[in-house]
Amino acid sequence: MSAPVTAPATADGFTRLRPRRSCLAVPGSNPRFLEKAQGLPADQVFLDLEDACAPLAKEGARHTIVDALNNGDWTGKTRVVRVNDWTTHWTYRDVVTVVEGAGPNLDCIMLPKVQDATQIKALDLLLTQIEKTMGFEVGKIGIEAQIENAKGLVNVDEIAGASQRMETIVFGPADFMASINMKTLVVGQQPPGYGADAYHYILMRILMAARTHDLQAIDGPFLQIRDVDAYREVAGRAAALGFDGKWVLHPGQVAAANEIFSPGQEDYDHAELILDAYDYCTSEAGGAKGSAMLGDEMIDEASRKMALVIAGKGRAAGMTRTSKFEAPEA
Repeated sequence: MSAPVTAPATADGFTRLRPRRSCLAVPGSNPRFLEKAQGLPADQVFLDLEDACAPLAKEGARHTIVDALNNGDWTGKTRVVRVNDWTTHWTYRDVVTVVEGAGPNLDCIMLPKVQDATQIKALDLLLTQIEKTMGFEVGKIGIEAQIENAKGLVNVDEIAGASQRMETIVFGPADFMASINMKTLVVGQQPPGYGADAYHYILMRILMAARTHDLQAIDGPFLQIRDVDAYREVAGRAAALGFDGKWVLHPGQVAAANEIFSPGQEDYDHAELILDAYDYCTSEAGGAKGSAMLGDEMIDEASRKMALVIAGKGRAAGMTRTSKFEAPEA
């Protein structure tokens, strides 16, 4: 039995903010890939019953995934299964088979092609019934919602707030591009003829909905798996906006994602120094001041909030600080 990723618990008592810099997609029907994924340094692994599984392989893949979750070593990874979407006839059996068979060793269910809040509520209800029937802890299994078409994006606020189980909003670029008739066949790259960033509104819309409900925002896949430089460029755009991670489809993309969605060492050190300096200046020993100078920089409560974000990402990535705060002499 593998150990879950540890992270602070939220108000409902369950871990909802897990490291997800790199989210590795693994075909649920391929035992060799499932075994290999356990040894890769991805923060999250999602075992796929949807696009990565041929229709004739889906039923068998459910049982393959159950075996992998129960008997594999997923230590340090968030364990997710992507089921088929509610417009298919596979969804309920995907959820029942996987959760009944491996619920204690499962962190989240990812639901693709989410178009409105009722689809999240239906999954929440099904999970609750299974947990009660099986004697599992009710509410422990989280939900990741994948936005893959225009309707889903229009309804993303309601989707984000549809369940306490919600953990992430995930952008699914390929289906989304098709749904709006975007003029390109290269997933994730800019369409020809448009001078700005064609994905900026989509990504920001997802990010705002996620942050409104204290969820994580995850960018979807980049299909040119051997072009790591292009992957870095696309991932860097999402990271710059504030996304928490991105899908990886190939082991060669894992290291890039982990690096890009972690702060640089200098930024991490600076963030920790700001937090230490602010704690000191607001203390009795530091004069109980609302602001202070850190070198040539004035810091205050707003600085602390910004530093918490960077420091939190660095800590989640296992970074070690290389500088130490020293209180100024009286």
